[in-house]
Amino acid sequence: MSSNFKIYKKYWLVLSLTCFFYLGVSQTDTSTFKAQFALGVNNPSSDGFVNNFEANSINFPSINLGIQYMFMQKLGVKLDLGYNRFSNLDNTPEFKVNYTRINAQFVYDLSSILSLNRIGTFVHAGPGLSTIKPLGNYTQNNTSYLNTMAGMEFHYGISDKLSVYLDASYILGFGKDFNPVSNGNGSFNGNLLTVTIGASISLSGCYYCEND
Repeated sequence: MSSNFKIYKKYWLVLSLTCFFYLGVSQTDTSTFKAQFALGVNNPSSDGFVNNFEANSINFPSINLGIQYMFMQKLGVKLDLGYNRFSNLDNTPEFKVNYTRINAQFVYDLSSILSLNRIGTFVHAGPGLSTIKPLGNYTQNNTSYLNTMAGMEFHYGISDKLSVYLDASYILGFGKDFNPVSNGNGSFNGNLLTVTIGASISLSGCYYCEND
């Protein structure tokens, strides 16, 4: 593990602990905790691969798990983990890559602007860390780098505690270029687009109650 990665990991731990401490002291009676789970597909950028390597334009799965906390009526934060897998396009060198990320994001509620009954619209953005693990013949080419992501969610309230949502997110990676001679092929240091469908479950409070 490189010294730079150790530094990134240290800073990330401090950021995460600070975030959770802030959540603990900022909670009010009207705040809402939510657990989120989503499943969908991903599209990696073609310029993130070495020459001759190319991934499918649509890959499955993309899995997102997160905890969201609205500490104000319109503003909140969430910490989420994403797992993605993508593989080679037909007639190109064979590979599979596991792409895992963790991000701390701000969340802003746009629902009052759109004014749609029982439909919530949220935007989210924040920094994170991506970890790349190639499979098959290229398992030695693990790498990690910082990222930032942004996305939009459209929620539909099924009940006071449950909503289903569609999320579209773009993850911008800050990975350095790698040398295919010394590092091999099959690694990835580019950007990723994900589209997922999921469920959001209220753990405390009730976001949609006031709209009933």
